Amino acid sequence: MLSPFYQELVESLNRGFLMSIGLIVPSAMGGVCIGIIAGCLRAFGDSFVRKICDIYASIFRGTPLVVQLFVLYFGLPNLGIYLSPYWAAVIGFMLCSGAYQSEYIRGALLSIKRNQYFGAQALGFSKFQSIIWVIIPQAMRKAMPGCGNEIVYLIKYSSLAYVVTFMELTGEGKTIATEYFRFTEVFAIIGLYYLFLVSLATLMLKKIERAIHIPGFGKS
Repeated sequence: MLSPFYQELVESLNRGFLMSIGLIVPSAMGGVCIGIIAGCLRAFGDSFVRKICDIYASIFRGTPLVVQLFVLYFGLPNLGIYLSPYWAAVIGFMLCSGAYQSEYIRGALLSIKRNQYFGAQALGFSKFQSIIWVIIPQAMRKAMPGCGNEIVYLIKYSSLAYVVTFMELTGEGKTIATEYFRFTEVFAIIGLYYLFLVSLATLMLKKIERAIHIPGFGKS
């Protein structure tokens, strides 16, 4: 029979764990989508579009995530824009993750030899078709380790959502730790929850890498 402290701790952390999952999944998917679009535009867009996307990446890679969350949740209401804690966190994580993902994607796109692009055009592909059907599939294989690493980081910095009052895993744990003044064991258990999430994500990402791997591709 668990003591009242552990009963409340388990209930709170399990509730926060589910909230964290609901935060991480859409943030990761949105970040990847933004990263692919921004990365492609940074690699193949005209000079004006590249400049805009470079500025976006510089801002979100160059400023702390917690500052970005504060601006979204506490700053935007001054402009008449009100976001719930959940959406402030999701949008902040997507934009920040997307900026880093765009750098991985851009680097992978530029690493594909130009003769791949010219070969596709010689077969009758348009510029857009060449990028979508020839360049991006190859680049995604090269970018996969970096993009996967960014998703792992996203899992860990999702713990910052509590600063905009969204009660995910860390927020729930902090409340219990403050109530019972038992910080060491509460945050040690929270660490195990995050370790489980990161291990699960790493396993899934490795399976995806194996599924899309082409023998000899990317080897010197």
